[in-house]
Amino acid sequence: MTDERPFRFFDNREKYLLFVTTCGEKWAIGQRIGAELEALEPAPPALRLFDAGTGDGTVMASVLRQLHGHFPTVPFLVVGKEISLEDVRLTLEKLPDRFSEHPQTIVVLTNLNYREAPWLRPASEEARARVNWREVALEGHTAHEFDRQIANLRPTLADWWKVSTSPSTGNPVYVEPSVIVLYRSDHRFTLDAVIPRPDAPVGDYDLVIAAQPFRARHPAGRKVRLVLEPLAASLAKGGRMITIQSTGQDPGMEIIRKVWPGEEPFHTPGPVLVQELRSKLAAGFPDRDFIIDSESHSFFRYSLHVMPNEVTENIGTSTRLAAWNAAVYVAQIDDDRINRAMSEGVYLDATAEVVARHGGLWFVDESFVVVRRE
Repeated sequence: MTDERPFRFFDNREKYLLFVTTCGEKWAIGQRIGAELEALEPAPPALRLFDAGTGDGTVMASVLRQLHGHFPTVPFLVVGKEISLEDVRLTLEKLPDRFSEHPQTIVVLTNLNYREAPWLRPASEEARARVNWREVALEGHTAHEFDRQIANLRPTLADWWKVSTSPSTGNPVYVEPSVIVLYRSDHRFTLDAVIPRPDAPVGDYDLVIAAQPFRARHPAGRKVRLVLEPLAASLAKGGRMITIQSTGQDPGMEIIRKVWPGEEPFHTPGPVLVQELRSKLAAGFPDRDFIIDSESHSFFRYSLHVMPNEVTENIGTSTRLAAWNAAVYVAQIDDDRINRAMSEGVYLDATAEVVARHGGLWFVDESFVVVRRE
């Protein structure tokens, strides 16, 4: 059965938060992205990073820590797209330490869509005329001081990050196009050439992160047209875009098929997505040299956090629920079907059987890298 109703992470806060706290995907994604950092060759005046969906900010914070290790004295311009107000708040909570360790950092958060966010520029003249834009020059020298000032942004976020529902797709869209730019005031002079301005599009990124940026069930053409193609177009010469998505080649999918036999949520495996993207980039940007190295296509796995004795002795109800939540979240099963399955009661036994048989629960993601050559 294929559900046509839009599945939106934005509407599933409790599932999302339980997933990120009980599974290691964010850590694993951070490590996978870290493997690409040695290949970066940023040019003055800054290293530019675009995160195409910050989520709770865990991946961004991890990548920034690793980037500091590679480029401790290079200014960073970090642009993060996020439509969820709660995720923007969670991301902001992770930034004070980053400003403290790497003072020459500019972080920009925006609710613009994928075709607009890399350039911090709404597509329509009407939207550009009413964009909310605020610079926040953080005073002080300690993470505690930065944290207090960032916390003061909450009322502004509540006004600027309101959403409505798209009548055509059912997905959340911004009510007011908004951009917030944060940096340390004591480094304002040296960062002047890097700080974005409303009248100057950004782009030219050294690194673009596209981790789980689309609904699994969408066709390859839509994923490329609305997400991956505009993101690749924002790369600087020598820039790299890493795309990460779920595969379903794991015990998590076994749980899903025990409850919904024949379920197939992952419609665009890596090679299919790569072929579509390669074709669109060649047609849309004949003057640019993009490569998708077959060797860059890789698989990695992450696990549910389970105490060893819970698997070998007795799988507790809380572990079953966490495993079940992770499985349906990764497979992007809609709430109606989840509720029906849970009312029948067989889902816990199915989950326990898979976890016990495998001695735990893990999921497999795949990644590939697009490089814009010099």
